[in-house]
Amino acid sequence: MTDKTMTADEAVSRLRSGMTLGIGGWGSRRKPMALVRALLRTEITDLTVVSYGGPDVGMLAAAGRIRKLVAAFATLDSIPLEPHYRAARERGAFELMEIDEAMFLWGLQAAANRLPFLPVRAGLGSDVMRVNPALRTVTSPYEDGETLVAMPALRLDAALVHVNRADRRGNGQYLGPDPYFDDLFCAAAERAYVSCERIVDTAELTKEAAPQTLLIQRHTVAGVVEAPNGAHFTSCAPDYGRDEAFQKHYAGTPWPQFAEQFLGGDEPAYRSAVQAWHKERHEH
Repeated sequence: MTDKTMTADEAVSRLRSGMTLGIGGWGSRRKPMALVRALLRTEITDLTVVSYGGPDVGMLAAAGRIRKLVAAFATLDSIPLEPHYRAARERGAFELMEIDEAMFLWGLQAAANRLPFLPVRAGLGSDVMRVNPALRTVTSPYEDGETLVAMPALRLDAALVHVNRADRRGNGQYLGPDPYFDDLFCAAAERAYVSCERIVDTAELTKEAAPQTLLIQRHTVAGVVEAPNGAHFTSCAPDYGRDEAFQKHYAGTPWPQFAEQFLGGDEPAYRSAVQAWHKERHEH
């Protein structure tokens, strides 16, 4: 059986500027932040990012890596609007396709099933259609004749997701209360890279939790990265919660200052800088 394990840097080395990149998780929950930090260490830019946005979007936007964003929101959950995303958007740094959460879901479903679009009621009668003039409607070919939004497939060149456990072959497992849509991101992508808190033997995946937690299947995954604490500072329940204090610091710190303090080195350097920041905070 194929061993798909690699480092975060090896995973992002397979990405290219100009790609359409899907990023799993939801808001400030179980985001593949170690992979995002690895991406920020490269020169890759001009990305179309597809995400239920959180600090992944905020960091990539602040660093000037996004050409176009497809999102339903960009939030830190306990901080309603991602501040670095907001600042980049206010200065017109990228194009935005802002759509309803259900439309986003159906776009991923269409891509996962290799369909050009899927009909959906969401968006009708709202400003979604006004702010996205490229969206089209279709008429049902059946007796009802209903008009529906034709949500285009959100086809991805690559996807990055983070889960609690994975095996070396690419089967991924979430142990928290919500799978979000990580499996659809993987299925919608040409190549998906899964980071996890811990790589385990395949047999162990069903010891820890029920088989229905194994939504990410190896045939959709090109690479597996063991990244303990790899969702920090977002949550990765039940392994750890969100680092609220550090998230608040991120939100309130000018981007160049934050990037210099925490993102100047590799992942171990990031963890050391975070630990030093917490220690200094407690001492004061």
